[in-house]
Amino acid sequence: MNRVGHVIYLHGFASSPRGSKATRFGRELKQLGIPYDCPDLNVPAFETLTVTRMLDQTRAAIASAKAPVALVGSSLGGFVAVHAADQDRTGKIDRLVLLAPALDFGGNRLRQLGEHGIDEWRRSGRLRVYHYGDDTYRDVGFALYEDAAAYDAFAVTLTQPMLAFQGEKDASVDPRMVERWAADRPNVNLRLLDDDHHLTNSVDLIWNESAAFFGV
Repeated sequence: MNRVGHVIYLHGFASSPRGSKATRFGRELKQLGIPYDCPDLNVPAFETLTVTRMLDQTRAAIASAKAPVALVGSSLGGFVAVHAADQDRTGKIDRLVLLAPALDFGGNRLRQLGEHGIDEWRRSGRLRVYHYGDDTYRDVGFALYEDAAAYDAFAVTLTQPMLAFQGEKDASVDPRMVERWAADRPNVNLRLLDDDHHLTNSVDLIWNESAAFFGV
């Protein structure tokens, strides 16, 4: 595979460009002289976050990137990466790296909150969550859940090679769901790891395999 020209990292829900994996990718790529971008998907406000807004920000990053582009998506960023690649009309995106991808974001929320929790989120219009990027609790609007329902990662068919890493101990993203998604896509190389959602213990392995995938 040819050397990547630009890497765009999409961080996860309630995270930020300052997250440990984003920081590691940015540091390593800088040393290799590969352009790197990690848009802050919380902007302009976490409270009004939607998948559609994240996709708009991703398209802007792709527009100014040098081809070939690798999209790296972590958790909800993985969900966005898949849909960004599906919607891309520039032809720049030629590979994806997915880290514990929340490919069934609505299903994940339903499993964690239950129907009563979803109904309460709808009624109040906001959900209190711990924001890892800000190290505090923040509210996010119900528009995120409603908007995410318009996007179905299982209905997306991509031709680009994809490298995916999924922790077997992940309590936020169902490993079996990721396995089902990858099983129908021969262009996906899924690596199941003895790790949780944050993949903290696997960062070295993830970077080393991603670097080879980037052609460096």
